[in-house]
Amino acid sequence: MCDIYNGWHVLRVKSLHEKKINDLLLESSIETFLPLIKTIKKWSDRKKIISKPLFPSYIFVNIHSSVDFYKALDMYNAFGFIRFGKEYARVTDKEINQIKLLIGDEDITDVEMNTQLLNIGDIKKIAYGPLCGLECEIYKVGNAKKIIVQIDSLGQNITATIPSYYFEETTPTS
Repeated sequence: MCDIYNGWHVLRVKSLHEKKINDLLLESSIETFLPLIKTIKKWSDRKKIISKPLFPSYIFVNIHSSVDFYKALDMYNAFGFIRFGKEYARVTDKEINQIKLLIGDEDITDVEMNTQLLNIGDIKKIAYGPLCGLECEIYKVGNAKKIIVQIDSLGQNITATIPSYYFEETTPTS
């Protein structure tokens, strides 16, 4: 069996059709992962919490055979698998699991109270929680300090706010 038919691939789909295509792939017995994040949608008269894709127009598809590969491509409003040159973009199981942990962690919020100093540009290692062992960069958006988690195989970043007590204590160097 050819190697291109094994592993997690990134399927590009029509914008705002990610959930429908994901459901159709699952009905076809193809393993998928559509990372969703909760966000507040505001109208003039109300607010509502909605789920939207973390990576708009992308669905992660775990391909096991050429049948799965072409079945996914045949979905209506599926444009094709992401490629870099002649190679299909691949996402490792480790990266998929890190994304799952990141979006599934209830402790990751936009509000925190603590005294640990985080400096913009610092590279920190996370010592607690589901992202334990992951290194990330601290940067600033408004008044919130956030982390960047880089997904190397996609060439993209995820931004999140996590409690600063999750980071390892650093010892000052003299």
